[in-house]
Amino acid sequence: MAISARVQRLRSVYYGWWLLAGSIVAMTLGSGVSFWSVGLYIEPLESDFGWSRGEVSGAISIVLLSGGVAGPFVGRWVDTRGARKVILFGAVTTAATYVLLATTTELWQWYVYSAINGVFRQMMFFIPFQALISRWFDRRRGVALSILGTGFSLGGVVVVPPMRLVVDNIGWEASFVFSAIAILVVFVPIGALLVRNDPSDVGTQPDGAAIPEGGVPSSRLTGLPLRAALKTPHFWLIGIALTCFFFGLFGMLVHQIPLYESIGVPRGTAALIVSVAALLGACSRVVFGFIGDRVARFEYVVIAMAISLIFAMASLLFIPGYLGIGVYIAFWVVGTGGGPIMEAMLLTRMFGLAHFGTLLGAIVVVEEVGLVTSPTVVGWIYDVTGSYDLALVTFIASFAASALLFVVILRLPPLRFEPARLHSPASHGGLASD
Repeated sequence: MAISARVQRLRSVYYGWWLLAGSIVAMTLGSGVSFWSVGLYIEPLESDFGWSRGEVSGAISIVLLSGGVAGPFVGRWVDTRGARKVILFGAVTTAATYVLLATTTELWQWYVYSAINGVFRQMMFFIPFQALISRWFDRRRGVALSILGTGFSLGGVVVVPPMRLVVDNIGWEASFVFSAIAILVVFVPIGALLVRNDPSDVGTQPDGAAIPEGGVPSSRLTGLPLRAALKTPHFWLIGIALTCFFFGLFGMLVHQIPLYESIGVPRGTAALIVSVAALLGACSRVVFGFIGDRVARFEYVVIAMAISLIFAMASLLFIPGYLGIGVYIAFWVVGTGGGPIMEAMLLTRMFGLAHFGTLLGAIVVVEEVGLVTSPTVVGWIYDVTGSYDLALVTFIASFAASALLFVVILRLPPLRFEPARLHSPASHGGLASD
């Protein structure tokens, strides 16, 4: 009887929470191999091939550029065919590209393989899982997306330390191969066995509400289509503001391990600092999720984050040694707390949910201007000046510009759009459970 009661309680748990748990695991691995560990490869590739830091970082920009170009198509595919197919296809192809990266011997190969990797990893986790969780949660969307965002932070805690050991003791080639194996082991079972495209696939609505007779209410499925959104200043101002924000954020994320080493921090300690900051960031994600669900305009949250990141960069410039790093981490944790939910909270509230995947893919294209240029610009600054000081000043300027643009966005009138029925992925040629 006791076992039966436990089974019944487990079955009564809203399926969206199980889906969220699996998504966190996927996000942890995906962010770990794709983002947090990037800095581990810079010096080994410089040493093995004699490439400059700017040349190595150039591949990171290429990854982001190719992923940005693919973004609208991935978003449209998620909206019409469902996240499950996209995740499975993206996992298999991304794993293959990591094996290709392990065979790199020439700079052109590093660039070409990175470009291919950027396209397929876009399908693997960021856009599909953001769109998926946004569909499964409505009133608790901020909390759910922030919990999903903890997976992004945990990637730095869980994935970076073992990858550092592999890179330092076996080689960067082995690290790429291990990344490919891990992706297949984690993403394929989650995509095949756990992912369901829409709450209606399991007979419920977002947040676990029962479906009334007549199907899913259209009130949840409203939104401005991409073509109409592109004609508004809201879309472009959000895109430019996020571009400025992510220019500083991603540039720092890619170069933080080399930056720590440049001021005398040992490599192992630098990796540990990254992991600690990521762990603290994971805790802050949930706090920002609760805040996001309770504030009418998420733009205020982003402005506060940008200001915090300005102080973070300034602390590294003006406070020497480990004290400066400690102050930086404190501001960094606050400044990045709402990062993983920014696009979803801004876009769904401004443009609705009906076309979220497509809009997210489109906004990623705009953001890529900052993401693509940042690692290369920072690498070039280091090559020319021999330090990261000018890069930190540049980051301060980019965060300040982002905050000012969001102030402008707050003054724009709200958009109006008619309720529109969002068809199930099944109605576009895919199975509802695919």
